[in-house]
Amino acid sequence: MVTAEHILEDLNAPQREAVTTIAGPLLILAGPGSGKTRVIAHRIAYLVDVIGVAPWRILSVTFTNKAAREMRSRVSAHLGEAAGDLMLGTFHSICARLLRTEADRIGLNRQFNIYDDADQMSLMKRACEYANVDTKRFKERAILGAISHAKSELVSPETYARQARDYFGEVVARAYDTYQQLLVENGALDFDDLIVRVVEMLQNHEGLREKYQERFLHVLVDEFQDTNIAQYQLARLFAGKHPNICVVGDPDQSIYSWRSADIRNILNFERDFPDAKTVLLEQNYRSTQNILDAAHAVIAGNKQRKEKSLWTSAGGGEPIVAYEAYDEAEEADFVANEIATLVEEERRPYGEFAVMYRTNAHSRALEEALIRTRVPYALVGGTRFYERREVKDVLAYMRLVQNPHDAVSFTRIVNVPGRGIGTKTLSELDRWAREREVPPYTALQLIAEQENAGAGRSGAGARPIGAKQTRTLIEFQEMIAELQNVAEKNNLSTLLDGVLERTGYRKYLYAEFDEAEADERWENIGELRNVASEYDGLSAGHGLVSFLEDVALISDADTVPDTDDPHSGRVTLITLHSAKGLEYPVVFMTAMEEGVLPHIRSFDDAMQMEEERRLCYVGMTRAKQRLYLIRAFKRYGMGSSSHNPPSRFLKDIPQQLIAQRSAVRSQHEAVERGPSRFREEFARRDERPPVPEELVYAGGERVRHPRFGEGIVVSSQMVKDDQEVTVAFKGEVGIKKLMLSFAPLEKL
Repeated sequence: MVTAEHILEDLNAPQREAVTTIAGPLLILAGPGSGKTRVIAHRIAYLVDVIGVAPWRILSVTFTNKAAREMRSRVSAHLGEAAGDLMLGTFHSICARLLRTEADRIGLNRQFNIYDDADQMSLMKRACEYANVDTKRFKERAILGAISHAKSELVSPETYARQARDYFGEVVARAYDTYQQLLVENGALDFDDLIVRVVEMLQNHEGLREKYQERFLHVLVDEFQDTNIAQYQLARLFAGKHPNICVVGDPDQSIYSWRSADIRNILNFERDFPDAKTVLLEQNYRSTQNILDAAHAVIAGNKQRKEKSLWTSAGGGEPIVAYEAYDEAEEADFVANEIATLVEEERRPYGEFAVMYRTNAHSRALEEALIRTRVPYALVGGTRFYERREVKDVLAYMRLVQNPHDAVSFTRIVNVPGRGIGTKTLSELDRWAREREVPPYTALQLIAEQENAGAGRSGAGARPIGAKQTRTLIEFQEMIAELQNVAEKNNLSTLLDGVLERTGYRKYLYAEFDEAEADERWENIGELRNVASEYDGLSAGHGLVSFLEDVALISDADTVPDTDDPHSGRVTLITLHSAKGLEYPVVFMTAMEEGVLPHIRSFDDAMQMEEERRLCYVGMTRAKQRLYLIRAFKRYGMGSSSHNPPSRFLKDIPQQLIAQRSAVRSQHEAVERGPSRFREEFARRDERPPVPEELVYAGGERVRHPRFGEGIVVSSQMVKDDQEVTVAFKGEVGIKKLMLSFAPLEKL
């Protein structure tokens, strides 16, 4: 048994208070770099080893699988094998586990598949088709976004239909209802459903609610500022009997409202739990004081926050470098050359550097400059491993083996490799299946039974397609049945090998692609097999379910390279959103301009502007030793150039914290001797309005027009230097197409 002194010995006073405050609600406001992960791990160890709480009675929720792995590793260092009894993981992984456990009691197929974003879009296309939605006017992505937001607020299809107040809402309601029906038919859940179904389970099944409320004596939720309404409701339900709920987070780092995160959850926690205790973690173990003071000066401009005063014992450190380049090419050259200089002069490995930007589009010039200077880099945000075509193909076969009702997986691979099954054949099969209210695979089984009975050529149940296609599809169905037998008797690697052998997938790759690309894709399949082999120790059926579930729950954050090893040998290129939770000795924040950071979409929305300020704060506090804030006088985008003034966030930083460096000064000196297009451009720098590089309004956003009233953005596109926005207004106004430069739209 580990003693309290041992658990608490390396913690500062507020951290000890957070660890030892056991009874009742607790809000831990943890500034960046304040050791919150350490506090949670020590709190769990304190609960088990000092208070005597059984590990299985502790629920600990993290926001990414990567964070969960780190947390379990830290807790294991204290508790050993007992850490395996904790209910620890992300909201989605914990909910998936509970749903499989209680599937029989809530009428759910235990073998359900979990649909990722691509699967959801595929299903939404079918839902729109069945619901007679005009996808030229209403994009599937906008509809899916509206449905996801509704689920995050626990709004059912029936409630959504009742609350619809405009035509776009009515369209979403139709698609929502059909989409949910298709999920049920396919034996699948999307990410939002994992949360919603557990909330419904606890609300509607008294026995199950009592079971889990009695089980979880302590509930801990990390990154609480990023929870949505459904997740908050879930946490409150779990803590319904024993109100020992501890939430950890920082309102200043809430940057995911576009994922339905609701900052009010953490801001209102003390209102919802009047007897809650609050502990501030303000000592920073990551950054220098100059970086902390600059970041605080930026975030202090927000109203939706709780004041904290971050401090460090690391000293003032280097001043923040503010650099103005002429254009994005010069900006990128400065970054590349500065990295090369620091590598040479300070002997820093490339892994200590990160270059951050507001959107992925800004990586192009940076990549070119790094290539020219031979600086190795890793780009975060490219095609993820599990989204690659060949990987998704093989996974689709394995998902169909687990759950043959999965029409999305069926449609993806029924003609991969090619079997002569075209769109017309699949359309007829789908029509035949819909008439009988069964999934396509079940329809195939029915057709096979008819063919074997000699009844497939005439009568009401006659085959819907030609004899040749019917034979091919029956062979496909028989192959899946054979693979199901393999899955029942063998480990996961054997099943994957069986899929590759029976489908001839390797031969297909080398026939479809040139040798170099086929080699790369086959290597990806090999890597997938390596992952699968990690599940070979599990029983045959359990291994397949666990593997597919883990793969489905991998998020963007889980694919970010591990920065614990600064000798990784590559500079990290990453968006500000993806950088949350990471840290680097040297950080470059590029495109610090009005219209970029803050983004132009936030100009007329105070709430969005506060989130942009938080995004800037998050980026700045990733830096440990050196921070560069860089902007360009001129930037190209969408076929034209823009002259954006410096970001307002730069003006918030006290000048004594900044070391100014500029290429623009040298440009001024170069053109003073005579007329030049550069002189003209510099003279006009404050006269021309900024030209947006990206869409200002996206599908699904609510807007107001002074003449037409409130509406929902259906779609938008860039037209030369302007944006054309299609809006579904309420009442008789209907659909309007507006040019943004002339339409005074206001975000709601």
